[in-house]
Order: sequence, then C-alpha cells, then structure tokens
Amino acid sequence: MEKRGEAGEYHSKDFEWDFLKNLVENDPSLSHHTQEQHPVDSSSSSFSDSKPWQDFHSRHSSGKFFKERRYLLKEFPELVLCGENSKLLEVGCGNGSTVLPVLRGSKNITVYACDCSSEALVRTKENIDRAIATVDNFHSFSCDFSTSAFPNWVACHHCRHNKNCYHSGESDGTSLDEHCIGGVDFVTLIFTLSAVPKEMMPRAIKECFAVLKPGGLLLFRDYGLYDMTMLRFEPEKCIGFREYVRSDGTLSYFFCLDTVKRLFTDAGFIEVELENCCVKAVNRRKNKIMNRVWVHGKFQKPFLK
Repeated sequence: MEKRGEAGEYHSKDFEWDFLKNLVENDPSLSHHTQEQHPVDSSSSSFSDSKPWQDFHSRHSSGKFFKERRYLLKEFPELVLCGENSKLLEVGCGNGSTVLPVLRGSKNITVYACDCSSEALVRTKENIDRAIATVDNFHSFSCDFSTSAFPNWVACHHCRHNKNCYHSGESDGTSLDEHCIGGVDFVTLIFTLSAVPKEMMPRAIKECFAVLKPGGLLLFRDYGLYDMTMLRFEPEKCIGFREYVRSDGTLSYFFCLDTVKRLFTDAGFIEVELENCCVKAVNRRKNKIMNRVWVHGKFQKPFLK
C-alpha cells in the first residue's frame, strides 16, 4: 500500500464524494447497492447475538491483526488537550486499537472501555500490557450497548437525568459497581455503530447520550456510503438498505451524512462536525486504486439551561 502521513491518509479529500456517487449509481452492475431492498429479518433475535464477534476476536488473536489508530489523536485532538480527571467511554473497544493511542497520548484522561465480546476485552488488555509498562487509568467491562444499558456506576439515575448529583469521580478504593463516576466527558464510537442492527441504532445512541455529562462530546467514525468494502458485497449478503452480513455473521452498515445527522440529533445531540473523508488508497502489488469513504463526526450533549 502507498504510504503517506497518517493525518492525510485518514482525513482527506482525495476526491469529492459526489463524484464517487455518480460513478456507482450509474453502474448497472452495482444496482443492488443503490436500490432499496426488501429487508431480511434483521431483528435483535437474528443478528444482535455477540457470538459472531466473540468468534471473530478468537480467530484474530495474533498481533498481526492489531493496528493502532494513531490518526485519531489528530482527528480528535480533544482527547489529548482535555483537562485533568477527564473521563472517556470507548464503546466497542475491539482489540484496543483506539484506546491504546489515547492512553499513550494523554495522562489526564481515564479510559473506560467496553465490548460485547469478552474475547475482545482480553485482547485489549493484552495489547495494552504489551505496550505500556504501568497503566492505572484504564478499566474495561462487558456490555452490549445495543441491547442493554451501561452499568449504573458509569452514570446513576440522577446523573442520567441531569439532576443535582455530585461525585468526586474517584473510586476511593471501592469497586466500580459500588461507586458512580458521574458520567463521562467523551464517548467514542469508532467503527462500532455500523455493526449494530439498523433498527437498534437509535436506542444505542440514546444510551450514549444518557451517560455523557452536559457539554460532553461523542466522537464518531465509521464506514461511509459507497466505501470500497460496501461495493465488494455480493447481492445475497444484503439484508436491508445499505446493510450487509459478512460470511462470519457480523454486520456492516454504510452511512450517508443525512442518516448520521438524523440519528444523533434525534437522540438530543448538537452537530459540531460532520463530513465524509474520501481517500484514494493504492495497492501497488495489484496496481489497483481503492476509493475509501469514512464518516467523521463530532456531536455535543447540550449544556444545562
């Protein structure tokens, strides 16, 4: 693959998205991606099981699959510039590729990371322990935010409803289950929401909104509409409009900007930033250009009036 600076590689305007849209929507061979399909049953009973992700992380337990997302600190500098005692909730931490650069980049932030797969949590802990000698600002826990609420210790009932509730944010030696941390300053959804069944996304986003402090930020990055990986799916893998199932049973949804805006503003967020990142990646071995599209977004929970 052609090399370039990380900021340029992952946050770029190599081409206009409308140019790609025109190419795709005028190609008859890609019509199954552009025409609304009769959805297959993608209800929670069909595709929300965490087992495919458990199996996924078991298969990819070697270090070869792990790649730090260092570019995120340039894309979301708030994670480095935050004040002391800031708190981040990383939803869908996978193998730790997001949390590790955050832990390296800032000593002011405490990271709470969750995933629906216990295997993923093991991989995250292994990768952090391998990279950083001593870590006292990282905690992980199991949670599927598409089907269940975050634990009360993340934000108690009073914190969720912005009532008078004062917490030090320190555990004082007690377990997390016994002490509310008072909500978080940041939530990161990095290639996580696309793996949630579409009809369950609104509930999942509202859960993120509930545990953010007023004024807190949700930082979002995920697959964009007509990304190369979308166009690789065969027609039989389409289970709904812009929604696909991989051969291993995991889901992948591809977002347009309007859909992202609607999902987050309907949950109560204020849009701060929202754009497509369009990158031409070059596979020199195959002499092939690949059009990558990712959606970048920042959304804020309103301050109390």
